[in-house]
Amino acid sequence: MQYRKLGEAGIRLSAVALGGWTTFGESIQDQALAREIIVSAYDSGINFFDIADAYARGESERMMGKVLGDFPRHTLVISSKLYWPMSEDPNDRGLSRKHIMESVDKSLQRIGTDYLDIYYCHRFDADTPLEETVRAMDDLVHQGKVLYWGTSEWTGAQIAEAVGIARAHNLYAPRVDQPGYNLTRRTHVEKDVLPAARAHGIGLTTFSPLANGLLTGKYDDGVPKDSRATRNDRLREQATGEAAERVRRLKPIADDLGISRAQLAMAWILRHPEVTSVITGATKPEHIRANAEAADAALSDDVLAQIEELFPL
Repeated sequence: MQYRKLGEAGIRLSAVALGGWTTFGESIQDQALAREIIVSAYDSGINFFDIADAYARGESERMMGKVLGDFPRHTLVISSKLYWPMSEDPNDRGLSRKHIMESVDKSLQRIGTDYLDIYYCHRFDADTPLEETVRAMDDLVHQGKVLYWGTSEWTGAQIAEAVGIARAHNLYAPRVDQPGYNLTRRTHVEKDVLPAARAHGIGLTTFSPLANGLLTGKYDDGVPKDSRATRNDRLREQATGEAAERVRRLKPIADDLGISRAQLAMAWILRHPEVTSVITGATKPEHIRANAEAADAALSDDVLAQIEELFPL
């Protein structure tokens, strides 16, 4: 396993992370299975575990926290997020000082830890002054509840503005952004977020590396019954269209390297030095063990050119 610095920050994260989106508390209800998956991740060298309060309305934090509490805390990098509504209350959402201060305590309690290594603003909040958000996150760092804070799915301009406010007032600036990024979803990151990350020394922890399973090849022979594509119109369109054919053409490239298409897709993301970690989900222990091996895959310029031809920007 590789361990990469979070931009210009000193902390190091495993190049592959285990995330809790759509799995723990949703597709995975069995605590014993959750334990198997998380232990397999830890044993594979993964130290970064990514959660959010909105994942299964807090249940993902609880399920993962029950297992993570068995490991030495100093060996873990645990993140959570806030923004999305957690109840019908008008203040239980967004990035106001009130919601930030109350949400972090609830997440800490659900996970069962004294602090978060990373706390993300899960989306940009146009209804709250950005300085209010930046000052509140700075306060959490001073209180020791959060070590680093960051953003998720913000634009490069929004990230730059937050950094500017922090520097102008001698506050802790965001150190990380978490965007969705994969072979089928490139423009936002490569044209907007990556330049901001380079300019401000920010690391990226990317999610959805396999495009909801599309890049694994699971739709090579059509859409399986009860697969995610049966419930997602956009994914179903990709799984039955041109994108699926391009995924099929990835197979000989991966085969020549002795890796899976999933590992190839994650290694392609990790080619960027600004990418600290690729966050992946897993519903079986063997899935996370295989995903962890993507950190060790090296892609030549020739391989990258072949991939670029199939999935151009």
